[in-house]
Parts: sequence; C-alpha cells; structure tokens
Amino acid sequence: MTAGGEMLALIGRGAEEIIPAGEMEKRLATGRPLRIKAGFDPTAPDLHLGHTVLLNKMRVFQDLGHECFFLIGDFTGMIGDPSGRNVTRQPLTREQVRANALSYEEQIYKILSPERTRVVFNSQWMEELGTNGMLQLAGKYTLARMLERDDFHKRYAAGHPIAIHELLYPLVQGYDSVALRADVELGGTDQKFNLLMGRHMQEAYGQPPQAVLTMPILEGLDGVQKMSKSLGNYVGISDPPGEMFGKLMSISDELMWRYFELLSFEPAAVIAVWRRESEEGANPRDIKYRLAFELVARFHGMAAAEQAKAAFITRFCDGAVPEDIQRVELASVSGGYPIARLLKDAGLCASTSDALRQVQQRAVRIDGERIEDQALLLPSGGEYVIQVGKRRFARVCIGF
Repeated sequence: MTAGGEMLALIGRGAEEIIPAGEMEKRLATGRPLRIKAGFDPTAPDLHLGHTVLLNKMRVFQDLGHECFFLIGDFTGMIGDPSGRNVTRQPLTREQVRANALSYEEQIYKILSPERTRVVFNSQWMEELGTNGMLQLAGKYTLARMLERDDFHKRYAAGHPIAIHELLYPLVQGYDSVALRADVELGGTDQKFNLLMGRHMQEAYGQPPQAVLTMPILEGLDGVQKMSKSLGNYVGISDPPGEMFGKLMSISDELMWRYFELLSFEPAAVIAVWRRESEEGANPRDIKYRLAFELVARFHGMAAAEQAKAAFITRFCDGAVPEDIQRVELASVSGGYPIARLLKDAGLCASTSDALRQVQQRAVRIDGERIEDQALLLPSGGEYVIQVGKRRFARVCIGF
C-alpha cells in the first residue's frame, strides 16, 4: 500500500462516509497541513466516550501532521441544535455555555495534541458578522431547501412548530467553515445536513468546498440507543477509573467490537486477530479487559488502569459473580430507592418482608460489600451489582 493509501486507510477507519468521493485524496495530495474542523455544542459540562469518536479521528489527522480546530459552538449553543429533534430545543444561557466550554477545554487534551489544536469559539466571528452580515448569510439558502431536511420536514408535515431561530442553526454552522477556511469537517451521521451546509456556504463565499467525513453515532452501554448522559447509558471520560472499567466490562461481546473500532487506538490488524481468536474459542472477557484497560489508561494513566483491572478481577471474578449476570433497569425514585423495595422489584426477593429478612441476615451484598441497613436508600442514576445469598445476582440500574 502506498503512503497515501495508508493515510487514507487510517482516516477512513470506522468512518460512515467521505463526501464527495475522491475529495479527501485530493486534499491529502497537496502535501500541505490541512485545516480540520469539528464542532461541539457545550450543552453539558462533561464529555463522554460518544464525544471521543470525533476526538479520536481528530488525533489521527494530527498524527499525520494536520491542524485541528476544536470549535466550541458558544453562539450556536444559544440557538440549540435541531438535529434529530421533534420539538424545539431549549436554548442555553450565555453563562451556561461558557461554563460548559471551559470544562471541555480541560478534558480534550487527554486525546488531542495541544501543539496541533486550536480551540475556537464561533461567537468570535458571529458577533462580528452583525445584523447586516446575518441577513446576507440568510439570503444564501432557501426555505424550500431547508425544509428538505428530514427533521424539519417531519415536524412541518406533522404540524409541529418550528421556530425561526432553529433555521439559523445550520446556516451558522455552515458559516463556521467559511470563517475557519476548513479543508475537512468531521461530524456524526446525524450532522450530515449541517456538514454539507458548510460546503454550500464556502462555495457561496468563494471558497473551495470542504471535504466531509461522517462518523457513526456510538451506542451506549445498552447497545441500542446513542450514548447519552440523559439516558444514563454513558461512560464519562471523567468517571472514576474503577467505575469506567466496570461499565466497559458490562457491554455485550458484540458491542465490544464496535467500541474497539471507534474508540481504540490499537491497529485494525491487531483487533482483527483478537476477533478471530474470539471466534475460535478465546474468552471474550479476556479481550474486553484489553479495551477497558486501554481506555482507563488513556484518561487516568497506567497505574489507575492496573488498579481498576485488579479490583474488578477481585470483585467479579474471584468473587464468583457470573459473567451472564442479568441487567435490571428501574425507574428513579425521589429521595432514593429503598433497598427492600429494590430487591423485590429486581426479582431478587419474593417480597419486601423477605428482602428485609435477607438484609437482617447479612445475606445481601452491593458491589461486593455486605450491607446491614434495612433503611438503606440507593440514589438514582447509579448502577449496582447486587447479590442475595450465593446464587442470586443482578446488575441494577436506577433511573436509566
């Protein structure tokens, strides 16, 4: 394989689409450092592994010698991204946006190279654009084309309201590419319309249109819905090492390969060997250890990863917790979930009175620790491995 082919293979690993076909090769063939753009709306203070799919791809470009722009959408964040929404998104205040943006800056350098990263805010050029510039921007696209967008089309057809300011979001994101003179823009598959808007706007402002690379949306721990803090199926990059390790070990064997492809920096050829070994009878748990260890080490260091792995083995393997432990999701309860009710609702005890008796007899363990408090309340938003006696186990998720 040629050097250009190797670079393209690294860039294309795990990607959904590169638009238009052949454009990336042309950009790479120029030999100059490319300007790579990826935008993030600061809608929450913490990043999770779903966000790092794009960060990982940015790091690949950096390792190939290109310059990356980590664009914090503090201006667009006050509009609210309508992508995939069937109702108007509640906009954030400037104070919320700024606070979240500062948190992002503290987290991204666990993946990105500081020397090749420029953190920029789109308020910088949008506020300079002014009213007249915004009117000119709005004049470069039609309402008919905007309503071709799938989420807008569905809302319009169903009679659901679409606020005028929502129509500005893709226009502003497109103009970001003009302001940065982007060569390549990265984004999730749900952002395809907005990414292509960047190409349209660059042409409208007399610039060569950027290449677009879309990445898949990472599924959460449930393996079904996109990773999201609001759904509770996420792994935060600021999660404690042991918690992060345990969450990653809880994913299904099939989802493990998806995570390897989108999150791991191991060579694709090495992962292919591991997959073949799994198909030939190797224990998937032992391969999953490698994934969990790599990610914990990336965000917390090697020593923390070693400790997290050792603690996990002690708690869940030496303690004989079964690998096929059932997962139970329970709705959150204001003030905390009473332990007796939880044991009953999770199917671990026949009744609350039986549950109270099991606690009294010191037959209940939570994450390996024996409990004795019959009035214990477990907070919502947590995930717990609960054991009753020697043979009854469940991974209980509250408020997920």
